[in-house]
Amino acid sequence: MRRRLLSCAAGLLLAVAALVALPPAAASAGTVADYPEFPYPATAYDEPLRGQFHFSPRAGWMNDPNGMVYYRGTYHLFFQHNPHGLAWDTMHWGHATSPDMVHWTQRPIALEPGVHPGDLWSGNGVVDTANVTGLKSGDDDPILVFAGTNGVTVHYSTDGAKTFQSFDHGRKVAVPSGTSRDPHVFWHAASNRWVMVVWNDGGGSNDGGGNGASFYTSANLLDWTFASRFPAGWFFECPDMFPLAVDGNTANQKWVLTDASGEYVIGTFDGTTLRSDWSSPQRMDMGANTPDGTFYAGQTFTGVPDGRRIQMSWQPGNHGSTWTGDQTFPAELALRTFPEGVRLTRNPIGEISTLRSGGVFYANRAVGAGSPLAVATADTYEVTAEFDVGGATASAFGLRLHTRADGSYDRAVGYDRAAQTLYGRALAPVNGRVRMRVLVDRGQLEVFGNDGRLSVSDNVGFNSAPASQGLQVYAEGGTVNLVSLQFYRLGRAWGTAESTLDGNLAGPWSAVGGAWSDTAGGKQGTATGDAFYLSGTTAADFTYEGDVKVVSGTAAALTFRASADGTQHYTANIDTTGVVKLWRPGREIATYATPIATGRFYHLKVVTTGPRIRVYLDHSTGPVVDATDTTYTSGRLGLNVFHGTGVLAGPTLNGVGLRTNLAGPWHPAAGTWTVPGTGLKGNAGGDAFYLSGSTAADLTYEGDVRVVNGVAAALTFRAGADGTQHYTANIDTGGLVKLWRPGRDIAVFATPILEGRTYHLKVVARGPSIAVYLNGTKVIDASDGTYGSGAVGVNTFNGTATFQNLTLSA
Repeated sequence: MRRRLLSCAAGLLLAVAALVALPPAAASAGTVADYPEFPYPATAYDEPLRGQFHFSPRAGWMNDPNGMVYYRGTYHLFFQHNPHGLAWDTMHWGHATSPDMVHWTQRPIALEPGVHPGDLWSGNGVVDTANVTGLKSGDDDPILVFAGTNGVTVHYSTDGAKTFQSFDHGRKVAVPSGTSRDPHVFWHAASNRWVMVVWNDGGGSNDGGGNGASFYTSANLLDWTFASRFPAGWFFECPDMFPLAVDGNTANQKWVLTDASGEYVIGTFDGTTLRSDWSSPQRMDMGANTPDGTFYAGQTFTGVPDGRRIQMSWQPGNHGSTWTGDQTFPAELALRTFPEGVRLTRNPIGEISTLRSGGVFYANRAVGAGSPLAVATADTYEVTAEFDVGGATASAFGLRLHTRADGSYDRAVGYDRAAQTLYGRALAPVNGRVRMRVLVDRGQLEVFGNDGRLSVSDNVGFNSAPASQGLQVYAEGGTVNLVSLQFYRLGRAWGTAESTLDGNLAGPWSAVGGAWSDTAGGKQGTATGDAFYLSGTTAADFTYEGDVKVVSGTAAALTFRASADGTQHYTANIDTTGVVKLWRPGREIATYATPIATGRFYHLKVVTTGPRIRVYLDHSTGPVVDATDTTYTSGRLGLNVFHGTGVLAGPTLNGVGLRTNLAGPWHPAAGTWTVPGTGLKGNAGGDAFYLSGSTAADLTYEGDVRVVNGVAAALTFRAGADGTQHYTANIDTGGLVKLWRPGRDIAVFATPILEGRTYHLKVVARGPSIAVYLNGTKVIDASDGTYGSGAVGVNTFNGTATFQNLTLSA
């Protein structure tokens, strides 16, 4: 029977049909108003069977790794994801980042149904460093990811993968014949062009019938031309393709084509056509290579700085109370020549050393039946052992994992001398020796034999109780010489970065009191008294700013010049009793009376010069607090909540902030408004305004506006304080510039408007005459005399928009 659309097409696994759904049970997707969503409950990553150094989602279902790219010091892992339940449903692209492919931090959703069109199933990603797409808008290079079934859709980011837009409203840029999915794009240097390989079943006449890989080429990553097809009955789903030097010889490179099951062939590729040296494939990993197994849908990173080819693969067999699925530990792939021919090898990346501690070494130890060697006691660890097979009399030998005092154990990784198998898989000795390397995590086991010639990925439910953490070397039916053994404990890979607390302060962050968790809006703290969340950044004189919101209770604040334990500090807060307050332990230095409401963000900025401390509220022209205190001269920067719950976002040291000559304080009329370090951001489900303290009648008003996702971003002028009357000039992703007021679209100008691109808008208003300029060109010249004067600000509609360089002149 033909296999269902599983995994890379993201199908539901029969093996997890009985799992209890993660509340809320119903899978759902959001809208542009709440994108990017971050719907996860808090976790310490210490649940039973949760991998401590294998990536798994904070909560929900995960399958295939997607879009794995390196960009400016950060590795990005995307993955097929249902954040709303423990089974496959409503595929999103989850997102995590790492500085080293070992320590991962989960980020908000990258691609979301309802926000991004099409089937958001498997694909890969590349960084457009040369801007061949022309999509660059600002400092960041475009990051492109490719997805979709029965045709390929391009999604792109112009802000370093924080948010993604869909190219040409999701138009399919390549449509292979028949059923197709899982595009994989790579650069082919010899032909100086991009290549896409897609799995399809060849249902159309131009591709031929049956499974195979269809190849397309492009100069700009957006326009694709069919080049050739590689028919192969074995080839199914999730292609990956890359060159590797044979035995490290760069003059002898082969191209490797892999599929979801880990089967692969090698050959030559001229930029259009793959010619394989083999008539049948090999397997790179001998785990259960099915969508309900332990190794499936492997993909490699693009752009790794040192040129290594690093792979991660989905392990369907791991699940716990709040998550389903994990990824294998990153492995470096290589091509080596063996007696049987050239084969792929897999070995854990060298960065595993960052997790090691507690090394134990043995050499030349005879191990006999009935007298196992007790190595260590540990929960998560790495063991590399070499055995002399030629001189052995034992019928079997190896490692017993998670042993107990009664002699029982959870799993043995053994070598059968007669069968020449390691962990039940064929592995011949090399020069009379067998080397085994084992990674043991709470729910994951990875076995590597003879320096990566054998790879076996498995899921094992290890008993992590202290009495079940023994490790032994054993022999059966005789003796074996243990030539060498190296043991290391492996530490946790979690908790080293912030998921949603955007800003430029360095970690590690530490909590001093209270309970702190990640939310879509930033870092949330709850405390009965004072609680602090302190960064690793220290400073003396500075500009420090961020957005603070009291959800319930009394106060939320920026803290600075603080000691590590929070007993010394200055803190500038918003207080719902109706003040902005600057204080330190033992003294209220200064206060400013003003209404403070719960549920909205306020922007605080602190400027220090020696003992002088100035506090600004909502971009106020002058400080609302200007005080002197000599008690503390330097210390940590961080956040504070008092007697309640607060959310704090975008803590930024000496950042760009909002560049404007408009007077403060600003105030919102609907929506959520923050300054995440590089300008102003607004988010709303309908119309929302952020209005300055400047009013004007005749004016020239201009600024840089960008629709991140959604419909419109705009300049607003001659507005009432509550936003019910105004003129607004916007860019609209429906393809127009529009001048409007409540009840009337005054004028429109049709022109393509791309999400993620920054546009410069200018409005010149003289009496009833209103002109609108787009990127320096007048596109609207209209007349309307309804409003003669009012406040100046910005507007966003049904989505997220950003604003910068807002300038008002007469």
